[in-house]
Parts: sequence; structure tokens; C-alpha cells
Amino acid sequence: MRETYHEALSKVVDDLVSMTNRVQTAVDGATVALLDADLTAAEKVISEDADLDRLHDDVENRCFVLLARQSPVAGELRTIVAALRMVADLARMGDLAAHIAKIARMRYPKHAVPESIEPNFQRMAVLATEMTEIAGRTLRERNILDAEKMADDDEEMDTLRTMQFTELLGDEWAHGVQAAVDCALLGRYYERIADHAVIMGSRVIYIVTGLHPEGDNWSIA
Repeated sequence: MRETYHEALSKVVDDLVSMTNRVQTAVDGATVALLDADLTAAEKVISEDADLDRLHDDVENRCFVLLARQSPVAGELRTIVAALRMVADLARMGDLAAHIAKIARMRYPKHAVPESIEPNFQRMAVLATEMTEIAGRTLRERNILDAEKMADDDEEMDTLRTMQFTELLGDEWAHGVQAAVDCALLGRYYERIADHAVIMGSRVIYIVTGLHPEGDNWSIA
């Protein structure tokens, strides 16, 4: 019976890693839709978000069953509690990728992001994708060193966000209010994806050490 329990717990972690891979694919697809004005890519990301929601519900339900039937303690309890939170993080990251794709679809066949600010978004997208991949890897390998490094990446993301606002609110912005609103929202979506990736890293640290990392970079407002 205990062996079956451990198999079920391992399956939860494996499915979280699989969800992370799917979120990474969604972020990549949403970026293609946004920067290339690719309607097909946008529709794919939007349609597949429902699959992530179903995975969220399935993993969440299995975690509740493990809590109710197995009375986990110590590291096992930390893993299940962290898994419940991480699956919510991943579902939200998928939603944010879908939001990016929806703005790309709404502005099609035009580009939602003006050319002048495109490099900023390209770097944001790279960071968001890399941080999502690291979140999955740290969970799979229990590598807290990689998890800790994500806080540095998050600082770069915050710097890019500040640069966006400087351009959007500057006198040289010539693309109108609609484009400014779109870019403000899109920047927020990428920033939040990165935030959730960092929080996933903090949850891995909690699983391994039993301690919550401290500092502003480890919390979501």
C-alpha cells in the first residue's frame, strides 16, 4: 500500500514537470503569435489552454486524495502542499500565455507590438521561457541552486519592464494609446509568468530544505 502511495506521489511530480513543459511550449507559441502576427499560432495556444486547466484539476484532485487517505508527514507533506500550489502557478502561467495570444489574435493582421519596442519583448519572452524551463528542471532534479539563480533573472525582467514604461510614457512614443495599452498589458503578462516561475523555484527550495526563501524576489504581489 505504501509503495502505491509513493508511486502516486511520484506521478504527481512527473505530471507537474510535464505541465511545465506544456507551459513553456505555450509561452513560445504565444510569442510567435505576438511578434510574427501568426494567427495559427495564437489559435493553437488559446485552444490548448483548456488542456492545461484539465491537468490542473486532475493533479489537484489527486493531491487532495493523497492528503485525505495517506496522512503524509515531513517531506512527503511538504511535497503535496507545494504541488497544490505549483499546479495553480502552472495553470495561471498557461492563462497568461493565452492572454498574450488573444491580444495577438485581436490585432491580427497587424502586429500588436510596435517595431521600436520589439527587442524588449523578445528579451522578455526569452527570459520567461528560460525561467519556465528552469522551474521544471529544478522540480525534476530538486536542484535548489538553479532555483536560487532565478531570482537574478527576475531582476532582469523587472528592469525590462521599467524600460518599457519609460518608452511607453516618453515623448517619442508615436504609436497611440491603443498600442501603449496593449504593450503595458503584454509586458505585465510576461512579467507575471516569470514571477510564477520564481515562486515555483521557491517551492522546490521548501520541499528540499523545509524553509521558505526570504526576500522581495520570492513573493508575488
